[in-house]
Amino acid sequence: MEYYAGIDVSLKASSLCVVDARGKVIREAKAASEPEALIGWFAGLGLELERIGLEAGPLSQWLSAEMARAGLKVELLETRHVRAAFKTMPVKTDRSDARGIAQLIRLGWFRPVHCKSLSAQETRALLAARRLMKDKLHDIELSLRGLLRNFGLKVGKTTPRTYEGRIRELVAGHPILQTLAEAMLTARASLAGQFAQLDRQVRASARTSPNARLLMTTPGVGPIVALDFASAIDDAARFKSSQQVGAYFGLTQRKYQSGETNITGRISKLGDKGVRASLYEAAHVILTRPTRPSTLKTWAQGVVKNAGMRKAKVALARRLAVVMHRMLVDQTPFDPAKAA
Repeated sequence: MEYYAGIDVSLKASSLCVVDARGKVIREAKAASEPEALIGWFAGLGLELERIGLEAGPLSQWLSAEMARAGLKVELLETRHVRAAFKTMPVKTDRSDARGIAQLIRLGWFRPVHCKSLSAQETRALLAARRLMKDKLHDIELSLRGLLRNFGLKVGKTTPRTYEGRIRELVAGHPILQTLAEAMLTARASLAGQFAQLDRQVRASARTSPNARLLMTTPGVGPIVALDFASAIDDAARFKSSQQVGAYFGLTQRKYQSGETNITGRISKLGDKGVRASLYEAAHVILTRPTRPSTLKTWAQGVVKNAGMRKAKVALARRLAVVMHRMLVDQTPFDPAKAA
């Protein structure tokens, strides 16, 4: 008899369910969301499990990697597929979720998710922290502009170097405004320092990464974009075709067809939002700034004439994803002839 298991992961405790080949529930329990507890529970079953399923999430990659090292056959399930299946459930609990995951694993109605390597996860965390610092720094600057605007004080155009001086010039003679401005400027300076430190670390990682250095031979692709893309791909061999990479990062159009209805919509925006934004920024640089001549830019300029700048940038971002993945597969630098 074949047996399958599902785990609904929560922060403290996870719900577990084991079913047989006919879908009958064999065992249910709760265990701490720690690799040792889960591995020990499955070892105590005395059953040979065909597959164990976990929904992809913050803890799932860590748990699945440790369980795989212990010899368990673990699969990460795509969140969208799991949610779509659970919409038919009238009652949603952790116990019913574990049962549902076990049944999906038994039926094979799931799309497996790649569990990234530890080095890729560390790089993704570093990039996420850098992006967070940058966003918060921007938020503080905009918030301070908004606060002063309520008093008729308009900051206007500034540069990172002149911003602080302009704020102090505006609040001079306003004790309350001076107090809040100094507090926010101090926070801004601290964030700017931490952001600069993380930025240096990211660029140093790009210099020491063979894949990132390879991708930087592409026109318009710098260390941030290269490292972001390389860490998101992790294992280039997991894609059967480079054409799949555009869809993986949500850069392909949605399609809805039913009877006489046939609608082609905007891009799906599925997958990693950060990588998609990085590819779009690289496309923006290629199209709007002076870069060395390339077939990519020539091709994208043709798209601009037919579809406009915005669509051309999205199309170029998708083309960049395909080209860069092929570079990782072949381990060759950018070749204008192949890119065409």
